[in-house]
Amino acid sequence: MQAQPSRRAARYLAWLGAPLALLLASVAYAHPGHLPHTHGGSFLAGLMHPLTGLDHLLAMLAIGLWSCRQAPTLRRAMPALIALGMVCGAGLAWAGVPLLGVEFGIASSVLLAGVLLATLVKLPSAVGGTLVFAFILLHGHAHGSELAPGASALLYALGFVVTSVAITLVGRHAGAWLAQRDSRWLRGIGAAIAAAGGALMLS
Repeated sequence: MQAQPSRRAARYLAWLGAPLALLLASVAYAHPGHLPHTHGGSFLAGLMHPLTGLDHLLAMLAIGLWSCRQAPTLRRAMPALIALGMVCGAGLAWAGVPLLGVEFGIASSVLLAGVLLATLVKLPSAVGGTLVFAFILLHGHAHGSELAPGASALLYALGFVVTSVAITLVGRHAGAWLAQRDSRWLRGIGAAIAAAGGALMLS
């Protein structure tokens, strides 16, 4: 009778491990900027880019975990907010529009997303959505500014949007699974992510 819960647990652990598996696979390609400047390389560079920086990975994961306890409207809108924020941020970078303190802002987003998760705070959908969009805009700007010369901006953007949304969805499903068992797991993960964000801000 215990086989079914075990299979469910294994499936959710596999979801949690998917971003890590992609991260390890990216080591074979070193840094995305070292990929050939072909259309295929552009897409793969974008696909791997959110996984090559701890700040990007932690922020997306924290947002996904936090979103599982938000209002249905915000949960449903989260993938679109992630995609829109990424594209708008990258678009600003490609248009030559600077954002002051992008790296500090990204580290701050990791810290704040961790705090939101650790406190399990529920925000009005408009407030939560605006906050998430602001976070992701900074991440998108950073991704866009690292487009390799000769790479396809369209395919590169498609790649990092797909990975960013995927990480967030993995976080949301994992968060829902953990919340059904013991919300202290979510609080603990949030505290760890917030601590990592604080360390990034000081580095």
